Amino acid sequence: MNYSTLKKTVALLLVSVMAVGVVNAQTDSTSKVKTTTTTTDSTKTSPAATTAKVFGGTKQYNKFSIGLNAGLTAPSVATGGVNTFNHNQPSLGYGLSLRDQLSHAFGLQLDVRGGNVKGSDNPKFLNPGYTVDSESGLQVGSFKTQFWQGTLSGVVNVGSLSFLHRTNAINFFLSGGAGLALYAPKLYSDNNQSNLILDYKGIAGKDHNSKYVKELVIPVGAGVKFKLSDALALNLGYTENFIDGFNFSGVHAGYPAENKYSYGYAGLEYTFGPKSKPNLDWVNPVAMMYDELYDAALRQEVEALKGRVGNVENAVNDLKKDSDGDGVADQFDKCPNTPAGTVVDGSGCPIVFPKIDTSLFVRKPVAGSGTAYSNIQFEFDSSVLRTSSYPILDATSADLRSAADKKIELDGFASSEGTAAHNLRLSKDRANSVKTYLVNSGVDSKRVKVKAFGETHPIADNSTEEGRVLNRRVEFKQK
Repeated sequence: MNYSTLKKTVALLLVSVMAVGVVNAQTDSTSKVKTTTTTTDSTKTSPAATTAKVFGGTKQYNKFSIGLNAGLTAPSVATGGVNTFNHNQPSLGYGLSLRDQLSHAFGLQLDVRGGNVKGSDNPKFLNPGYTVDSESGLQVGSFKTQFWQGTLSGVVNVGSLSFLHRTNAINFFLSGGAGLALYAPKLYSDNNQSNLILDYKGIAGKDHNSKYVKELVIPVGAGVKFKLSDALALNLGYTENFIDGFNFSGVHAGYPAENKYSYGYAGLEYTFGPKSKPNLDWVNPVAMMYDELYDAALRQEVEALKGRVGNVENAVNDLKKDSDGDGVADQFDKCPNTPAGTVVDGSGCPIVFPKIDTSLFVRKPVAGSGTAYSNIQFEFDSSVLRTSSYPILDATSADLRSAADKKIELDGFASSEGTAAHNLRLSKDRANSVKTYLVNSGVDSKRVKVKAFGETHPIADNSTEEGRVLNRRVEFKQK
């Protein structure tokens, strides 16, 4: 079989396989659409979704695979570059791969490959039809390099997330990695590898005593994978291999030449694992998320959660319910239906205020002291007049209005809590409160003088609450 016939055969095989894959993808998509439109929500879950969940980890998938491949090698690559020989002679290559799919889109793959790479100088393109080795001076018409290599590569699935089909039947992938290449070129004087003039085996390496040259190799590739079943796939790929050396073709050329070769292959890949687990290669996370949203058990849990939330909301509303508006919820109101405006305690019952004995706060007149009226008492840290003081203030106002020549002095005092400056201001505010009341009742403001003494001049012991109550006062003095 010549090279032209071989290329036509490979092209026909590629087209046939791609057509089968497209038909499988369309059939799978159509069947899934019909299923989701004719069944209830509870039956929409795909087989893969029944055994795997989104964010469930890789243990729920089959992800370790082994592959065998074979194809053709050539001493040039599709991306171009300078070649030592001008004519490719396709040769057989083969390989074994082990892959661990780490996620939907990425996996690590170990490749072991071997085969031959051949090339020649065709007299049709080069006269006289050979390449001269710059070190030995040999006239080389062709070469054949036997190679072995082991590489570790990262493999990226392109388009593994599909919004068009529930499951994928075709995956495209890119790969790249590094490894070790062992190779031994043979040089021939003719174009058909019939007259051997140099064999590197036995003279390879730095000391010229090795069977193979050992160099770093960088493989970069792309390909397409067709799903034959959930565990079995057909791979078609193309890899460009770049050798970190100068004599992969066995010739030291007199011009810059890259050491590289390409490998186009077809192969089968089998993924190990139980049938109850889906193959991570073919799982579509978009479909899984959709299925989880429509999972019957999940929807039942959501409905149950809604019920529990509703019960909590009703309980909260019951706690907030206050029928009589007294500020105490019905559940805690021991005295329901209290009249509006009633002051109640924490249990919702009316508060009965005891009648205050104002005689405790009245300072009796003392002969010769100049005090004509009873003292006016105040609450703690307050200058607001108490209603119990109104009768005394009204009597004082009436007495002052009946005698136009009378003048009084209002002396404000405070207990000893707080700072002296604060108590001084507070005592002045208390005296002004009394003056305002008297002026508003008709007493001329010019007849009323205000003085503030703060916490000085206590009339009782400030170390007791009873004493402090008596010290919060305003005293009257006639002028």
